Amino acid sequence: MKLKCVNLLSFLLLLSVVRSDALPAQAGESTYDKLWQLAELYASETNPVVQGLDLSGRFQHEHARVWEDDRTYDEWNVRRARLGVNLDFFREFTLHIEAGFNPQETDPFYLGLTGAFLQWSPTSRAAVKVGKQGVPFTMDGSTSSKELLTIDRSNLANNMWFPQEYLPGVSFSGEASNWVYRVGAYSAGERNREFGRLNAGVVTLAVLGYDAAEELGVASALLRGTYVHQNPDLNNTFTRQLRHVASVNFEVEDGWWGLRSDITTARGYLGQSDLWGATIMPFLNVVAGLQFVGRYTYLSSEGANGVRLPRYENKLVDGRGDRYDELYLGVNYYFYGHKLKLQGGVNFANMEDRANDGGGYSGVAATTGLRVSW
Repeated sequence: MKLKCVNLLSFLLLLSVVRSDALPAQAGESTYDKLWQLAELYASETNPVVQGLDLSGRFQHEHARVWEDDRTYDEWNVRRARLGVNLDFFREFTLHIEAGFNPQETDPFYLGLTGAFLQWSPTSRAAVKVGKQGVPFTMDGSTSSKELLTIDRSNLANNMWFPQEYLPGVSFSGEASNWVYRVGAYSAGERNREFGRLNAGVVTLAVLGYDAAEELGVASALLRGTYVHQNPDLNNTFTRQLRHVASVNFEVEDGWWGLRSDITTARGYLGQSDLWGATIMPFLNVVAGLQFVGRYTYLSSEGANGVRLPRYENKLVDGRGDRYDELYLGVNYYFYGHKLKLQGGVNFANMEDRANDGGGYSGVAATTGLRVSW
């Protein structure tokens, strides 16, 4: 009953917002603008102490169905439900606190902090961040779930990015001419609903990127390299069991077309085999609001049982394999940019299992979802 209520609420939310274009709006300001301005609780350019207080969050609801031989799996799922606040103060500081919730259940309803950090931005081109925050590497791991072009991250990110999306730590990021950079040090440990037990090692991150839009004559183009290092630690459940991860990403977009790509390799430990994989994702902006997306992903492990299946496919086949490839075909409709969109995709995937111990898979998964963020 609770699940049906959540599904109904999602549909009503979408219907109410889609139909909101029938409401009158001032020239130059859409009804969507007015609705999202409700999240702006306070704003002042003249107050020397507090400049802004906003609500933050996202609601992502989806349906998935998987077919593999004569077996199927079907699920309605609130993928993410988060609510928080952003406080801007003393002109250079931002405090962000956000938590995740599960409206489908009452135990637990509160899932934990998904972000809790203080950011100092002494200039518009540099920032220091302290607290629980994202660790951006791989193409999809560097993209907020609010802004993914596919309905979920690729299986490359699923295997080499961290299952704990947010880690406590400190990072410094900035821009210099056409270069962008980030360095960070984060604590690993055992997961809990807040900052975790900080009883494991340290994860270090280094990112260097170059904005090549001017040289290529396109609207945007970024080439980025990332390196992640951590020491093996049995207490660590924040991250995958990967000692070294190196990733090279390239993103380009110009008007009606765009392309994103990712090549990543990782050195495993504690039984996790070494991995390498690649993803290429072209997309077409057909008409206003309508976008077609394709993605091909290849993933391979040096030893047996080194590769996991994605979230929903894993519900049918919980074993592991050693070679995975997929073709994803999707369509997105943007009502209000990434803040309100419908996404759908079909994923044709195959995983080989040379150990022949239950990890083989060859099937199709179809997922559709509503994405709302503020």
